[in-house]
Amino acid sequence: MPNQETSPTMHVAGTTSHTIAARAGRRNHEGALRYLRAGTGAPLVLLHTVRTQAEHFRSLIPLISDQYTVYALDLPGMGYSEIVPGASYDEPAMRAGVERLLTELDLHDVTLVGESMGAVLALTAAADLPERVRRVVAVNTYDFPGGIARSSLLARVVVGGALTPGVGPVVAGVEPKPVVRRILQGGVVDKTALREDYLDELLQVGGRPGYPAVARAVYQNMPSLIAARSRYPEVKAPVHLVYGEKDWSRTSDREANKRLLPSADFTQVPGAGHFIALERPDVLADLLLAEV
Repeated sequence: MPNQETSPTMHVAGTTSHTIAARAGRRNHEGALRYLRAGTGAPLVLLHTVRTQAEHFRSLIPLISDQYTVYALDLPGMGYSEIVPGASYDEPAMRAGVERLLTELDLHDVTLVGESMGAVLALTAAADLPERVRRVVAVNTYDFPGGIARSSLLARVVVGGALTPGVGPVVAGVEPKPVVRRILQGGVVDKTALREDYLDELLQVGGRPGYPAVARAVYQNMPSLIAARSRYPEVKAPVHLVYGEKDWSRTSDREANKRLLPSADFTQVPGAGHFIALERPDVLADLLLAEV
C-alpha cells in the first residue's frame, strides 16, 4: 500500500487485513483504504472515530463474527489507510471512503455500525445508499460543538493547541504517551478499558509521516460533522441511537437527534462513556445479535 511505512503491531482475533486500491487519476485524492474482515453471515460494517482505527473494535468483532461478515474500515488517512497529500478530511470526504467500501465490495443488506464520528458517517452513508443499507446503529454521534474538548481541561488545551494557526501543526505532531492516555481515558468511565497495547498501536500509527496533518484536518473539519445532521431525516433504513450515560453529548444533543430521527430506537448504556466499543462491547454485541 502506498505510504504505509509501518505495520500493525496488534492482531485482532479472527481477522484478516485487506486493501481497496486507490482510485488512479482521481482529482479528489482518494487513496488506498485498509480494512479488517472476519466472520460469516450478513455484512456488517464498523466505522471508528477521530484518532482511532479499525482495531478500536478489537473486543467487539469476536463477539459478533459468528453471525456477521464484519468489515472494520480504517477511514481515509487514518489507521493504515493511505495518507494522500492535499486530501480533504471533511465529512463528505470521509463518507466517500465509507461508500467506496460498500460499492467496491458490492455489499448489500448492510448493517452500518459507527461510533462517534463513525456514527455520523454511518447515518449519512445510509442516506446516500439506501439500496445497500439495511439498518444503522449510531453510537454516541459526534455531531455537537466541542466534541472531545468537552471531556477534560487537558483535551481542551491539546485540541485547541492543535487548531491554533502557526503552532498547530507542531502541537498535533507531539503525542506523549501519558497525554494521549489521559485524553482517551476521558472517553471511558472504566479507565482499564483503554488497554496499553491498543494505546501503543495508536501511537505507532500517529508516527506515520503525514499523520499529524490528518489528525489536525479532522479536528478542523468538525463543523462539517455538525452540518451533516441535516442529512439524518433522509435515512430510510431503521436506526438505533445508542448513547453512553456519561457520553460527552448533553441531553439536549441527544433529544435533538431523536427529533431528527423520530422513529429511531434509543438505548442509553448506564455507566458508560464515549467509547462504548472499548468499554462495553458486550452491550453492542447483544444489541446487534438480537437484530440479526
